[in-house]
Amino acid sequence: MSMFQWQVRVYYEDTDSGGVVYYANYLRFMERARTEWMRALGFEQDRLIREEGIVFAVRSANVEFLRPARFNDLLSISLDLVRRGRASLTFNQVVTRCTDEQLPLCSAQVKIACLDAASFRPHPIPDYILKEIADVS
Repeated sequence: MSMFQWQVRVYYEDTDSGGVVYYANYLRFMERARTEWMRALGFEQDRLIREEGIVFAVRSANVEFLRPARFNDLLSISLDLVRRGRASLTFNQVVTRCTDEQLPLCSAQVKIACLDAASFRPHPIPDYILKEIADVS
């Protein structure tokens, strides 16, 4: 499960005036894939806020836009966990068109920080989450 895939359909609202996916929406698609990855591991982000007092937030993103996606394309967003820190996770994420998964449309390395929900200061990732991540890696 360190490699995870999630699919999304491109809606008209996702495109710009040129008829291609607006660049910022690739980040939205990647965010959704990371949320679905957490959900697949059994962790709901609203429960983590309520019960653990933590949130996960993007610390950095290095993104390359390689080819356009267009209205009605079915996209696959993959993520691969490449580094686990005490208070951070780093992912490689790739967006491809489902009809041609060999050609990446967009790729990114995204670092996620675990933060205290009240102070937004770094907070260690709870051990039970790290254990679950390690068990599926």
